[in-house]
Amino acid sequence: MPGESGRTVGEVGSIKLTLPRCRPGLGDLIIRPDAPELIDGVRVAEFSLWPDDRGYFLEVARLGQGLPAEFPGATTQVSAALGYPGTVKAFHYHTRQSDLWVPCRGMLQVALCDLREGSPTHGTRNTFYIGQLRPWQLLIPPGVAHGYKVIGDSEALLVYLTDRHYDPSDEGRLPHDSPEIAYDWETQRK
Repeated sequence: MPGESGRTVGEVGSIKLTLPRCRPGLGDLIIRPDAPELIDGVRVAEFSLWPDDRGYFLEVARLGQGLPAEFPGATTQVSAALGYPGTVKAFHYHTRQSDLWVPCRGMLQVALCDLREGSPTHGTRNTFYIGQLRPWQLLIPPGVAHGYKVIGDSEALLVYLTDRHYDPSDEGRLPHDSPEIAYDWETQRK
C-alpha cells in the first residue's frame, strides 16, 4: 500500500505532498539508528546522558556537527515542548523546515509518515519509542508528517532545533486520526 497517492496537501519545491493510503497500524518499528526501514532522509543518532546523584546532563546538539551539521547558525531556532502523560500531538509537516528532535525527559511514541510523492518511501510510516530509556536524536526532513504521544506516567520534555525560524506558512496540519495515515495511537496489547 505505501506509494499509493491520495489528496495533495502541499509542495516541497517541485515535489507534491500527497496523503498516502496506509493500512491501519504502526508502520515499521525502528529499534536501531541504522534501521533499513527508515523513511528516506530521516536520520537517527544516539546521544549520551551523564547521570549522577544530582540528576543528569545531556548535550542537545552542537551546531556544525552531527545531525544538525547543515543547520545555518543565523536561522536555527531552539524550542521546547512539555507534554503530559497520554497527550497526542499529531500530525503536522513542513514544506521547507527540517526538525531535529531531542527528547530530554520522559518517553515519546513518535510517528512519522512520508508524504513526498515520488519518494522511494512515500506512504511509509515509522514508529520510534525514544526518550530517557532510548536517548536518540531524530532528524525529520521537510515533507515528512510527524507527531508524538507521551507514554508512561510522567511528563515528557521535547527540545527541538529547526533549521529556520518559525514561519506559520511553512506548516501543514493533519488530524491525529487521519484515515489516510491510519496510525494506531492505542497502547499495543500483546
